[in-house]
Amino acid sequence: MPVTEDMHTTSDSPTEAPKSPEHKRHIGLWVTLILLAIAAAIVYQVMMRARSAENTKNANADQPISVGIAPVIKTNVPYYLTGLGTVTAYNTVTLHTRVDGQIMKVYFREGQFVHAGDLLAEIDPRPYQVALDQAQGQLAKDEASQRDARVDLNRYQTLWQEGIGTKQQYDSQAATVGQYDGAIQSDQAQIASAKLNLTYCRVTSPIDGRVGLRLVDPGNIVHAADTNGMLVITQMQPIAVDFTVPEDELTEVVQDMRGRQLTVEAYGRDNNVMLGTGKLLTLDNQIDTTTGTIKLKSEFANPKLSLWPNQFVNVRLLLSERNGVIVVPTAAVQKGSQGTFVYLVGADNKADVRPVQVDFTEGNDSVIREGLTAGQSVVVDGGDKLEPGSVVVTHMSKPSGSSSDSSGANADTGLHP
Repeated sequence: MPVTEDMHTTSDSPTEAPKSPEHKRHIGLWVTLILLAIAAAIVYQVMMRARSAENTKNANADQPISVGIAPVIKTNVPYYLTGLGTVTAYNTVTLHTRVDGQIMKVYFREGQFVHAGDLLAEIDPRPYQVALDQAQGQLAKDEASQRDARVDLNRYQTLWQEGIGTKQQYDSQAATVGQYDGAIQSDQAQIASAKLNLTYCRVTSPIDGRVGLRLVDPGNIVHAADTNGMLVITQMQPIAVDFTVPEDELTEVVQDMRGRQLTVEAYGRDNNVMLGTGKLLTLDNQIDTTTGTIKLKSEFANPKLSLWPNQFVNVRLLLSERNGVIVVPTAAVQKGSQGTFVYLVGADNKADVRPVQVDFTEGNDSVIREGLTAGQSVVVDGGDKLEPGSVVVTHMSKPSGSSSDSSGANADTGLHP
């Protein structure tokens, strides 16, 4: 059949011959040549970009860089120790009533400044006045009975001396007189107690200070055993500031305290506004081993009430004044792998790296121990663009105000006693 013949013919057709090894080598050679060409093109592009960057760098190196400079000066600089401090009131009194009763009237305003002895509140005195009148009446009664007993005592004494009365009657009457003497002393004590309670009905301030928020209102019943009290009075003038300094500075602090009165300055949280100037009083008797610091106590007159109890402040303790030291703006000092350095600008208008050793920083100025001399010029602005030997165009940088400047004036709260 024709169909069978066609299928037989297709199955007997020969298959495609396999590729020779020489043909495979040609294909591999062409692939290798293409990869090498791509790699050469990439290398060429990298080299051209590097050359372009080098040319740009050289072109920029030939262009001068604008920088701000400042002179190196020789001057006197105060040396301060800084620390964190807390304002502490010398006296804080929670005023309690000493008798039980109803508050009839309050004589103070919240936030008012009071003096020792000022009347603050009055407790109903009528129960204690009644107790006083009762004690005085009992005293009068016992005094009358005492007088009568003494008359009888004199009568029994006369009868006993004349042999008419007995010694027993006389001794018994003498004991009765003694009992009335004791009763009179007790009455007098009751009168004193009643008078004292009447005094306690008038609640007065024990110290000079500022009244806080009122804790009870007129009409309330108060008791001597109440735990909250009626009000709190805090002494504001003078006021203390406790602060800490590193233990390494202890020796210098002790030496300077022996020679003169050390000045302490208190600043706010931003360390810009000076809140007051005081004096160092004393220091603690031991070092805190957990922090390696020692606590110091200072006193502030606080005339403008810029310091408040429990307020956080930054404290600066003036130890001494360093005379004739080399000073540069702190902005000129940079840090590198080899330590601190500055860029000097010479007469040829080229920047030169100079290693320096910083003694301490005061405000926006740094005291240089070694590396600079007065009269040189250091870069304070634009130093991040410089390299050793860079050509520069200079302009004088504006001096920035020091943080130790007290021209900001003490903060005035407008609250005065």
